[in-house]
Amino acid sequence: MSADADLVPAAPRPFLPVIDRRGQRLGRFPVRRIHCVGRNFAEHAREMGAAVPASPAERGAPVFFQKPADALVLDGQVPYPPATQALHHEVELVVALGADAGPGPLATEAAAALVFGYGIGLDLTRRDLQAAAKAAGLPWDTAKGFDYSAPVSPLLRAQDVGDPAALALSLHVNGQLRQHGRLQDMLWSVPEIVQALAGLYALRAGDLVFMGTPAGVGPLLPGDTWHARLGDLLACDGTVLPPL
Repeated sequence: MSADADLVPAAPRPFLPVIDRRGQRLGRFPVRRIHCVGRNFAEHAREMGAAVPASPAERGAPVFFQKPADALVLDGQVPYPPATQALHHEVELVVALGADAGPGPLATEAAAALVFGYGIGLDLTRRDLQAAAKAAGLPWDTAKGFDYSAPVSPLLRAQDVGDPAALALSLHVNGQLRQHGRLQDMLWSVPEIVQALAGLYALRAGDLVFMGTPAGVGPLLPGDTWHARLGDLLACDGTVLPPL
């Protein structure tokens, strides 16, 4: 046996399908990391009990956390997770980076040029674990980075989407509207978020960024179905299954 041979089976690299505006599949987007933005809509920050900036100058720095790449769900089938009684939905724009960021500060134009495409997804959250961690002043990784916590649509290339700020997000659960928000209302734009991430991480092709959720987050129960939309361009449908 070679000294360089794998001694345990290698897990496959997660990927997202890339489609055109007719829904025709163009290829695959291999996923490297999943970065997530917290509190990027003022009304959601308010509903979570956080301070809301009165002006852009008072925004401070964006809040980031991560999910593992293997938390992606492509078929919309999400088992109800363990260790929680409060699984919550957060519908979000998903940004896919198609090039590496160079060293040093990233200009706005350079940040925008890294974007390969867009999708729509859910940042599923174990809200009770998050609340307990916040109350104790502890990190809330277990509330965000669990298995099946990132259902996502296929990706559309950036040229097929145009300016995402002109679009809106929506989420229906069991046929009833739960969340709706205009992307122009994000506190930090896509280029601004990419710029901020580049100051903290070595951004690479294959990275995803969940851009934060509008107000209206709420519970999901086994048997619930959801329908998330990015304007008239993309949809992400799914079902909450019984616990494994």
